[in-house]
Amino acid sequence: MATSFTVPGHAAAVPLEIAETGAARRRGLLGRTGIDGALLLTRTRSVHTLGMRFTIDVAHLDGDLRVLAVRTMRPGRIGLPRLRARYMLEAEAGAMRAWGVTPGTRLKMAEN
Repeated sequence: MATSFTVPGHAAAVPLEIAETGAARRRGLLGRTGIDGALLLTRTRSVHTLGMRFTIDVAHLDGDLRVLAVRTMRPGRIGLPRLRARYMLEAEAGAMRAWGVTPGTRLKMAEN
């Protein structure tokens, strides 16, 4: 199972948690005050920030882990689904820009 990901052109690996079960996807980042790295939600096309304690960046990914769109969502919002999305990547606001995650970027998973 992947425990980090890299972005082409950026040397540092980003710590990654993976939410594969329905319960883990529903819980997401709820109840947390932050995250070190990112959370990958499998088999989903949208997310919400209802009950969240902090603003997050969200990347919609297709089945090849290519970024379709990146959005910043404040707490209390409901995101629109992307029909081609298969995964959602969540991180603290500003992280996606710092990592170079932009539309068209393909993420590479790494085993630690």
